[in-house]
Amino acid sequence: MSHPHPELAAPPQLPEGGLRVIPLGGLGEIGRNMTVFEYDGRLLIVDCGVLFPEDHHPGVDLILPDFAAIRDRLDDVEALVLTHGHEDHIGATPYLLRERQDIPLVGSQLTLALLDAKLREHRLRETVHHQVKEGDTLTLGPFELEFVAVNHSIPDALAIAIRTGAGLVLHTGDFKMDQLPLDSRITDLRAFARLGEEGVDLFLTDSTNAETPGFTPTEKSITPVINEVFRESKQRIIVACFASHIHRVQQVLDAAVEHNRKVAYVGRSMVRNMAIARDLGYLTVPPGVMVEAKELASLPPERQVLVSTGSQGEPMAALSRIAQRNHHFVHIEEGDTVLLASSLIPGNENAVYRVINGLSRWGANVVHKGNAHVHVSGHASAGELLYCYNIVKPRNVLPVHGEIRHMLANAALARQVGIENVVVAEDGVVVDLVDGVASIVGKVECGYVFVDGSSVGDITESDLKDRRILGEEGFLSIIVVVDSVTGKVSAGPEIHARGNALEGESFDDVKAMVTKALDQAIADGNTDAYQLQQTVRRTVGRWVSNTHRRRPMIIPVVVEA
Repeated sequence: MSHPHPELAAPPQLPEGGLRVIPLGGLGEIGRNMTVFEYDGRLLIVDCGVLFPEDHHPGVDLILPDFAAIRDRLDDVEALVLTHGHEDHIGATPYLLRERQDIPLVGSQLTLALLDAKLREHRLRETVHHQVKEGDTLTLGPFELEFVAVNHSIPDALAIAIRTGAGLVLHTGDFKMDQLPLDSRITDLRAFARLGEEGVDLFLTDSTNAETPGFTPTEKSITPVINEVFRESKQRIIVACFASHIHRVQQVLDAAVEHNRKVAYVGRSMVRNMAIARDLGYLTVPPGVMVEAKELASLPPERQVLVSTGSQGEPMAALSRIAQRNHHFVHIEEGDTVLLASSLIPGNENAVYRVINGLSRWGANVVHKGNAHVHVSGHASAGELLYCYNIVKPRNVLPVHGEIRHMLANAALARQVGIENVVVAEDGVVVDLVDGVASIVGKVECGYVFVDGSSVGDITESDLKDRRILGEEGFLSIIVVVDSVTGKVSAGPEIHARGNALEGESFDDVKAMVTKALDQAIADGNTDAYQLQQTVRRTVGRWVSNTHRRRPMIIPVVVEA
């Protein structure tokens, strides 16, 4: 088993006949999936997704893969192939197309339809599409692609077999092996076995549930639980799930019909995605069940169902605004039932529990995965991964899509079935497949790219550190006027504090300390304003740390008069 090392240097030139794999996201994290394959001087990209910010990313809207490693080679890109329509696989595509708009996009019907809606929001209209389905093959430069049906928590997901002169690569994308899927579209294990017989040289496998023993439960297993929630609820029901979880919405629509309720969507992405799914035939809407959200209010509560975004506690999503009672027309009432039909994405736990507490405070009965079987994962558990390894029998394995613990667990499963060469890499770590053997050969720069409003990539880790300090410790501003003739402090220090409990008389001691430090610095010949500001910063910093055990941001201003 190979492990990435921080001392890795830039990778050498790719040997002739070799295949290079450059993960730019999704290895060591849940999200931001993007993998670049290089062969014979040409590039193929698989997925281009976003990572959603956590509490330690204040003010950040989205986190993108770092395109720096391929920015000067975008003309070499044959296509961007998308495995399925989740945001962590397609969400960064508009930002890549800003850098080269004519990159061909390859994906299934639903995936491209969901992406098209996103591209229109970014005013990107003239894009090249190749719509594919399971069983199709497509040749793009030196890459021959074959598409294989896989089951996931969104319809129309695909695994990708990539054939080059270096060998056969099989990339599962996100998948599980649900044998009773709602749309009857199972993971094509016969195709996996056929590819295994051909000889898979490198197997990239979804690691998300590698720590979970056994098999992932079927989607149909939660239908009775949803029906039970509908049967027991005496008032309005609000169901929150991902805006892309078409299967879950189908179950809700069917339950609503059975229990004589009407359904309305709340949340822009939910309305948009379900309209796309309905128009393309992925969502069957029973006649008469749907109404506009504002029309629903005219019905008695026991006939109302709202399907909402915000299952991950996103602050601007509909459910969070409902929990805070600032939604413009949905207000929680005593006895309402809220069904959170989703799992917790790592890092979102606190946000989700805040929403649950907010809803409970207003008298709602909140049903979630912690107290009922209301969601199943879209990812293969350990038993399914073992099954796939035994079918495919790959020569080399590269675990993808997961935090480091997930990928290590996946690697251990591969070794259990006798696969000797298992390469564990992280974002930016380059893997070459040469003469049938995969190995780590170097690394490329691969940091986070932050989207902050209309700004892309301008916010740095240093900026986020400043935001965290401001949010946690507040700031102190110190204004001092120094006489340019005498070199003495002629006014101030004047100190202002925000975001902390420091005020008034507590500053008397430090003012004298600042004046003394400035006098000494000027006496020593330091008359530069910047140097004097640093003197103020150090003096106030030591005082506030020693006296109050705080480390606020300190903004010194020294004015010569």
